[in-house]
Amino acid sequence: MFLYQPGSGYCYNSDSIFLFKFISKYKPVGRLLDVGCGVGILSLLLGRDFDMSVCAVEKQQIMCEYAKRNFELNKIDAKVVCKDFLEYEFDNRYDWIVSNPPFYAPTVLQSEDSVKNIARYSHHLPLELFIAKCRKVIKPKGYFALCYDAKQVDRVLATLRDRDFAPEFIRFIHPKSNREAKIVLILARAGSKAVCKVLPPWIIFGDNGEYLKEAKEAFIDANTHSIKGDL
Repeated sequence: MFLYQPGSGYCYNSDSIFLFKFISKYKPVGRLLDVGCGVGILSLLLGRDFDMSVCAVEKQQIMCEYAKRNFELNKIDAKVVCKDFLEYEFDNRYDWIVSNPPFYAPTVLQSEDSVKNIARYSHHLPLELFIAKCRKVIKPKGYFALCYDAKQVDRVLATLRDRDFAPEFIRFIHPKSNREAKIVLILARAGSKAVCKVLPPWIIFGDNGEYLKEAKEAFIDANTHSIKGDL
């Protein structure tokens, strides 16, 4: 799959590829909402591989233009909403909501590039408001999949529970086997009473810095090729 990305500035990273691989195991179908879609990488992959009706929301106009171009290029019928997710009034409710949201704390040194800043720092999409809005637009028993900073997993899980999302599957991503987790992948379900299952850790790199089998498979399954340049 080919897709356009900015020649400079923010580009998607491996977090979205790993989240796609994580979601794929659960065979998603139905109405899909991709929150903060960027260039559309996550909903492009899911729309390509599964029977899904795609809506992607992104508040940065330039990223919306890339997403629209990428859906057209890959012949995926999708609605791109260039609005702030927290403010937009949706006409539909969704079977699946997916997101790789900004999660860096605003207290750390921030990028002066406005596109990167919005894509990275959590004050642009506060966790509690984000999850509350997702609960409003998801269908009963709908699925909500996201990745987040592993150090904030307690906060994420508590907020999900407060909004009647049951975290059904959790998986931590570690750069190496002897390193702490950097990212957590979570699949929650609205109104579910299921017991949470913590899956085996996902180790990305071997001792020599090479990608391990599962990470390699994620990139192969995604099969993405970037075209960098300004629109």
